[in-house]
Amino acid sequence: MHKIQVADRAFGIFLENENINKRISLISIQLNVDYEDRCPLFIGVLNGSFMFMSDLLKEVSISCEVAFIKVSSYEGTESTGAIKETFGLPQDLHNRDIIIVEDIVDTGFTLEHILAQVHAQKPASVKVCSLLLKPESLKKEIPELEYVGFEIPNEFVVGYGLDYNGLGRNLKDIYRVID
Repeated sequence: MHKIQVADRAFGIFLENENINKRISLISIQLNVDYEDRCPLFIGVLNGSFMFMSDLLKEVSISCEVAFIKVSSYEGTESTGAIKETFGLPQDLHNRDIIIVEDIVDTGFTLEHILAQVHAQKPASVKVCSLLLKPESLKKEIPELEYVGFEIPNEFVVGYGLDYNGLGRNLKDIYRVID
């Protein structure tokens, strides 16, 4: 098994970049079909979504716009649902088609917070595109969650934008904790 060390934890390979890219190609085909003759605004949630968003948009051929937001939440190894603030949400979402791009959806608390702020501006439509989903961890129903790359077990993962204590975002593959 291909193992790496990130800070004080050992991780084993979970999803190789080749498989991630194949899945992204399939998602982008669906987006190109679903949003044909429309001009959606893709909103990436930083920091984790930057790699996924970049690779996804390279495959999207429809006319679109791009923005990023950053959600600040309290630190910890598990999500508490305590959201401090959303930075950079565009204020011109009325009657727009919005696609929120996430790296991972686990509890759904952060996404619920973002969606409430987006819906308040009365967009034409709102969908969520997430590379990873942890169905066992979901505490909030997210009906807008339309595009999911991979459903994964409730394990801690790092790489491809996902971090462990700020480290590992630059890894091209996704690894799961093994210790």
